Amino acid sequence: MKFLRVLNGEVISPPPVWLMRQAGRYLPEYREVRGQAGDFISLCLNPQLAAEVTFQPIRRYGFDAAILFSDILILPMALGQNLRFAEGEGPLLPPLQSLEALNPAGAPAIYAPVMETVRILRAGLPAETALIGFAGGPATVACYMLDGKGGGEFPRTRNLAYENPAFVDGLIDILVDATIAYLQGQIDAGADCVMLFESWAGIFPPAQFRRFVIAPNKRIVTALKTANPDLKIIGFPRLCGLLLGEYVRETGVDAVGLDTVTDPAAAIAACPPGTVFQGNLDPLLLKSGGPALTQAVETLLAAFAGTPHIFNLGHGITPDVPPEHVTQLMNVIQGSSEGS
Repeated sequence: MKFLRVLNGEVISPPPVWLMRQAGRYLPEYREVRGQAGDFISLCLNPQLAAEVTFQPIRRYGFDAAILFSDILILPMALGQNLRFAEGEGPLLPPLQSLEALNPAGAPAIYAPVMETVRILRAGLPAETALIGFAGGPATVACYMLDGKGGGEFPRTRNLAYENPAFVDGLIDILVDATIAYLQGQIDAGADCVMLFESWAGIFPPAQFRRFVIAPNKRIVTALKTANPDLKIIGFPRLCGLLLGEYVRETGVDAVGLDTVTDPAAAIAACPPGTVFQGNLDPLLLKSGGPALTQAVETLLAAFAGTPHIFNLGHGITPDVPPEHVTQLMNVIQGSSEGS
């Protein structure tokens, strides 16, 4: 698989491509299946439908990797925290007050449908298409569990990190163990590699970033690689800024996803030799399309020339992206080289 060759450090031109949120509301075929499911959580926990929406962008665009269709908050739901998605508001959870309210032992039975989705995907994907399993990073998932919603600066989480860090540590300890088990289940079901989405890593100042992001991510990476020596792991410490190199060195991830505001040259200079980079086109360019998109794609390809690189976005596709602009993106990438 081209995708796994690059994850193993090979430089390939043009690079393999997949896009965060490549299965989603910008595709009419997704909206049709979403209507059948009834609600978002039901879609995530219906293996046949979740597999179908995972397949859709592979069929349409021929991406080099598929990522399991699910959500990072399936895990806290499996741990016993009530989860719902409100129209126009995103995910809502009751802010966690006590660690005793969580039930890690019961989680595998609740997220079992996700493992069935992975098995369906592995059996149904083309042989050349890699399958990415994923989970939210513990710090990011903790933000939602403690504040009860996303889309802001997570004030309760940030206050608790100063006022009651032992409580935050305790929650992250639970999440580390649960995430290891959750990702190992996906690996056992057929995922070729896994990704940790620390989407809110950037809200923490350096000392807390090291405590709540780097250290827990390192524990997850170490445990999974001990059990699966050949496993490749992608980390995505969004908006971590100058701590990017330290994150890669300390956690042991094989590849790092870069957010939109990270300069490729600075990232390459900051990270250890052999690091694989993923990213980092601005998703807004997919909405714009046209010459701006073409020029940006060509500039990004040139920036990572000679470096192991997986083409992706700096964040997820937005629902207002015309599907034909993704076709344009793929045509520019595929036309950039005779390939290898």
